[in-house]
Amino acid sequence: MIERLDIMTRGRGLHEITAAVAACVRKAGLAEGLCTLLIQHTSASLVIQENADSTVRQDLEAWLDRLVPDGDPVYRHDAEGPDDMPAHVRAALTAASLSIPVVGGRLGLGTWQGVYVWEHRRRGRTRHVLVHVGG
Repeated sequence: MIERLDIMTRGRGLHEITAAVAACVRKAGLAEGLCTLLIQHTSASLVIQENADSTVRQDLEAWLDRLVPDGDPVYRHDAEGPDDMPAHVRAALTAASLSIPVVGGRLGLGTWQGVYVWEHRRRGRTRHVLVHVGG
């Protein structure tokens, strides 16, 4: 089973999609298998991260801001603004796809883990995530 999730982000940062992915797993009806996710963009990424304390997400974003600043003069690609190339670098440093085991009909995530779209552009936009659930 393959479904496409349309995720509206609010701008740069981590946006949790765990519930939407879990719904796809339930709909597939498999007791055991694998859930594979692919984000269909080059300026956003996917990550599994702590979902209990929001300061973790804030600190990750602050760290990435320091590592890959907007408007760095070394970048030539700026067709869509000063956050354009930094968004591509951020996506290259993170992940375009994730694989999560399905165990007992549920995502095999740990207690404090959630699935996130990590938006790397300053402005919010709709992101497409393909969800494949197979046994």
